[in-house]
Amino acid sequence: MEENIKINCQEACVNGCVLGDKCPNIKYREAASQFIQDTSLDKMLEMAEAARLKKMTEPPKWVFPEDN
Repeated sequence: MEENIKINCQEACVNGCVLGDKCPNIKYREAASQFIQDTSLDKMLEMAEAARLKKMTEPPKWVFPEDN
C-alpha cells in the first residue's frame, strides 16, 4: 500500500476505517476517541444543542451556481 493514499473517508469508511494504521487521518481518530472518553454524554448533548440553536439563529446562506 502506498503511503499517500487518497480516499474519501466519508464514503469508504462508513462501517469503520478501511486503512487501519495506514489511515492519513489517524490523529483525528485518536483525538475523537480521547474526546469520547473524557466527555460525558450530558456534556456532548449540551454541546450539540448549543450548535443546533446557533445554526437555527444564523441567517440563510445562499449558494449561486457559477455561470458556465
